[in-house]
Amino acid sequence: MTASDTSLPGQGRHVWARARGVLLILTLVIVAGIILALAGSGEKHGRLDPRSADRNGSRAVAELLQARGVSTQVVTSLEEAVAATNEDTTLLVASPDLLTASQQVALRAHMDTARARTVLVSAGWPSLDVLAPGVTADLPTDVDVLAPGCDLPEAVRAGSVDLGGERYGVTPGTAAESCYVSDGLPTLVTLKDPSGAETVLLGSADILFNDRLDEQGNASLALQLLGSHNRLVWYLPSLTDSSATADDTAGGAGGESFFDLIPSGWLWGTLQLALAAVLAAIWRGRRFGPLVMERLPVAIRASETTEGRARLYHRANARDRAAAVLRSAARTRLAPLVGVPTREAHSPGTLLPALSARLTEGQTDLRELLFGPTPVNDAALVRLADHLDALEREVRTS
Repeated sequence: MTASDTSLPGQGRHVWARARGVLLILTLVIVAGIILALAGSGEKHGRLDPRSADRNGSRAVAELLQARGVSTQVVTSLEEAVAATNEDTTLLVASPDLLTASQQVALRAHMDTARARTVLVSAGWPSLDVLAPGVTADLPTDVDVLAPGCDLPEAVRAGSVDLGGERYGVTPGTAAESCYVSDGLPTLVTLKDPSGAETVLLGSADILFNDRLDEQGNASLALQLLGSHNRLVWYLPSLTDSSATADDTAGGAGGESFFDLIPSGWLWGTLQLALAAVLAAIWRGRRFGPLVMERLPVAIRASETTEGRARLYHRANARDRAAAVLRSAARTRLAPLVGVPTREAHSPGTLLPALSARLTEGQTDLRELLFGPTPVNDAALVRLADHLDALEREVRTS
């Protein structure tokens, strides 16, 4: 068995020992991401969808409405919502803030024309200016049990319900009824338009969820707000709505940008990945303490080290470095022989006079030999080495 055969398993174990920590962290991150994705998808699946039986779905209220003779039609595009809504219809918009500016304008125009009741669920500042003029959004609040606090017949009959979320401020002079006040601002507002249309702002969707419908007066308020007509159009805005794409392309300069096509949380995700990369770099680059001298497992002959270094100098054509090493070593060995301290071995003013006094006349120029320029070629470098050896032998024998 050769040395290379025995080194491969050791190298494999070394690589595994260094990489297993990183692999473990990556595995944990992937598993955590999958778990969070599954949990998030399960939580959002069918949210506020009258066809969904999930706890955040709204199938229960749709079935109660059907039992009272109110049919529910689910639509996912603005064209379908506009085509299905008239004065004998109630329109529910699940997430009005998802509508584009052009969609909001089109929906507002249809609301004025159709003169129907429109229920806007969790409408915030992005959509209020267009869909509910005269109403502003304040900081949202937690969902809690709130009393009506108003004369709206639907609220009086329902009593206390689970409401909160968006809180609204009504401009003075606006024909509105404000109910279910939280921290001084209502979470349910009904607006009477001069055209005969009615707009209902519902601060949160909790009264429409399957798991909250049987609590408080949630069912009563939901059935009254959505069951005022025999038909209910349940509009779930979708990112695949063709009307949004067409309107944005026509109104913009070249359609959607790259950042419009990626999920809204891409920035936070990128920052988290960058932070994780920095922490991993710090972890992998940490020092374990000062360096410790360690005995080599095998003895290496000085001649082998010298030959190896010489080959490196030759390959790099580093005659200047090789000459400097030869002269420095020679000066270090010569200084004690002529009575010069080692710390003064590299001082021409101290070393050269001592050498001259020790040697006979007619010697080679000691300054050029010990402190001279770089040899011009390899032959000159060899001659320099020979002359340094000869000088050292003469000093030792003198």
